[in-house]
Amino acid sequence: MAAAAEIAGCFAFWAWLRLERSPLWLIPGMASLALYAFLLTRVDSAAAGRAYATYGGVYIAASVLWLWLVEHKAPDRWDLIGAGVCLAGAAIILLGPRHA
Repeated sequence: MAAAAEIAGCFAFWAWLRLERSPLWLIPGMASLALYAFLLTRVDSAAAGRAYATYGGVYIAASVLWLWLVEHKAPDRWDLIGAGVCLAGAAIILLGPRHA
């Protein structure tokens, strides 16, 4: 959910600046970015940096889904390979053994 909120918020700015949409797009965009920040704090992690690093991989994979589902551009094999590598990295960060 955090990734969707962040991507939607950033896309609102993209639409305004790159697609020449109304500046009114910024209102839901900013609300979406605030929702993203809130949702990211709900992650059960003792360290914010580790939560953010893990989220990075999820964000990249969600961005490739956004490309496909919202922008109607099929991801190519490099998009998919890159997203897979990032998810693998996120899994290593999230699931790696930790010493107390």
